[in-house]
Amino acid sequence: MPYTTDLVEKGTTHVFIAEAKAPTVTMPRIKALMTGRIPGFIDVIMNLNSPALKEDNLIWQAKTVGKRIIFYGDDTWIRLFPKHFVEYDGTTSFFVSDYTEVDNNVTRHLNNVLKREDWDILILHYLGLDHIGHLSGPNSPLIGPKLSEMDNIISKIHKSLLSKKETLPNLLVVCGDHGMSETGNHGGSSESEIRTPLLFVSSAFQRTGGPPKYPELIQQTDIAVTLALGLGLPVSRNNVGKLLSPVIEWKSAREQLRLLHLNGFQLTQLLQGNVPTYEKDPGFEMFMKAEKAHGNWIQYYVDGSNTQVVMNLSKKIIKQYLEALKILSSSLSQQVAQYDIYSMIIGMMIVLEVLFLLLLSLPKALSTKAEFQIPNSSLCSLMFFLMCLLWSAIHVVVCTSTESSCYFCSIPWIVVTGVIILASGLFWVIISLLERQDFGFSLNCGKSNSWQMVAIRILTLSHAI
Repeated sequence: MPYTTDLVEKGTTHVFIAEAKAPTVTMPRIKALMTGRIPGFIDVIMNLNSPALKEDNLIWQAKTVGKRIIFYGDDTWIRLFPKHFVEYDGTTSFFVSDYTEVDNNVTRHLNNVLKREDWDILILHYLGLDHIGHLSGPNSPLIGPKLSEMDNIISKIHKSLLSKKETLPNLLVVCGDHGMSETGNHGGSSESEIRTPLLFVSSAFQRTGGPPKYPELIQQTDIAVTLALGLGLPVSRNNVGKLLSPVIEWKSAREQLRLLHLNGFQLTQLLQGNVPTYEKDPGFEMFMKAEKAHGNWIQYYVDGSNTQVVMNLSKKIIKQYLEALKILSSSLSQQVAQYDIYSMIIGMMIVLEVLFLLLLSLPKALSTKAEFQIPNSSLCSLMFFLMCLLWSAIHVVVCTSTESSCYFCSIPWIVVTGVIILASGLFWVIISLLERQDFGFSLNCGKSNSWQMVAIRILTLSHAI
């Protein structure tokens, strides 16, 4: 990619390595790029049929203030942000054998849209490189020509932006939503899947010297807040990212401090809503100190104190803010990534109990009489009540021995009691059925053969898994 390489080495650019969190599939990554939040694993399933994104996000904020947004490419964006684009053309991403038409469908709009002045934000999501990876891996001979094609696209867009005479500088952002593994796939958390290049190009940047030898490693969630503040938009409510300081270095010290404070204020608000002991968080404490110093700096600035003293003090406060943002972002990311394992195990155990009950009931259900009786004695036995007491003891011990409370601690006690009774009841119904079950291969069940019973059980088990 000679043009892009030349931009990085000689142009006014900032280069980063953006690290995504698993799952590295398209829809969760778009969410991360536009909300600054770390998506959950349920988004892997949602990726197949993305519902509209209701959460506070960059696209919604831009549309609200009247920004005109145009989109071409992966139709996942259109499903996530319906009625947000003034013009769009979506391409399905599931025909992975096609790596030419999916990109031509995006490029065919470029000449026309770059000549026009009736848009503020243009989003292009190319698919060809991803599809080649799925087809033949990252070392495919098809990769070179495709990268060359993308380089020409970047060249065309950049030269078009340079030719426009605008009162405000333009910004070109080049990034990937995810990487690809050595086999060309993605979804996991290997380094090649989670790390992607990120390039900011603007005539506003004032870079001295060549590009950094080792680009800074940042989080993919940092992009949303950087774009929001760069566009003069509110930061998304659930953003956990931090502002990329190199991107705003060209601004005045007063403006840099203002933007860093806005980001820090949003992060502390999110921290207060999620962490009861937020006041003890080192990031929160550092932000409060930086905020106080910022207030003193403004007083010096307004009073017209010594310029050099004001400049030195601003650098110190910027450094404090950046350190506070780094800690706050890390704390919130860890908070979001924590999973309630105890409650998940309880749910899985109940599902498995129902599964075993189904498997044990199959022979009777498929017999000619189709009779199946649940033994009532198990629900009135001493062992059933002992099981309830055991579950209750486990629940109390787990919930009092950990600092974080589980889901069952947040719901009414009567509901928790019902869950314990349900789990205990299912367990002892299964035990009672096992006592009566004949595990030999004499389970003809009317006209059914034993191999058919085995097949049905395997299918039921595999379906549940």
